[in-house]
Amino acid sequence: MCLLFSIAVVTLFALAPSAKAQGDRVERRYITGTILGVGGRLGGRTRPFELIVNRYSTQEEVQRLNAALQSGGQDEVLRALSGMDAGRIRIGTGVGITANAIIATPQEMGAVKLMVLYRRDVSFFELRAGTRSADYKLGYAEIYLRPRGNSDGTLIPAARVRLARDGSTWEVEDFGEFPARLMGLQAHSSRDRRGL
Repeated sequence: MCLLFSIAVVTLFALAPSAKAQGDRVERRYITGTILGVGGRLGGRTRPFELIVNRYSTQEEVQRLNAALQSGGQDEVLRALSGMDAGRIRIGTGVGITANAIIATPQEMGAVKLMVLYRRDVSFFELRAGTRSADYKLGYAEIYLRPRGNSDGTLIPAARVRLARDGSTWEVEDFGEFPARLMGLQAHSSRDRRGL
């Protein structure tokens, strides 16, 4: 029996021109931590989490995603994402999948907010059975990196996006579960994975 259902939890984020978006390759960074499931099948369970950042998405890429959502909705966003590669996201112990867009926005006190969008792997069962979850083709993570620790975030493993009425923000809708919590996040360089 499938207990997943759509809930009213939405996360808003602006694709603002002030977003830090260097497309140049940066020193590879590893962000590691733990995922804690809040509800659904993962409720109360933990898994390892890793985000490998090869580069931040450029302003042009961010504008392309916003234009794609305005013109063709989520399907057009998926097409635009398929040509992007900013890093890799791994949930659990597998090899992970491509993190198509990583948008970094400076925050107060030296913190950085990372918004990660990726095309999730839709299972064969979802496609064959025509489940509603097959319409949630994206994954979304929102990470707050703080220079003195206490970095955390949220993860929506099955999401869909739409443009809000004001036209300047995206609404990210979760499928059937509360967003998972990302805890104990630490950023490491490629040369030193022991911590900041």
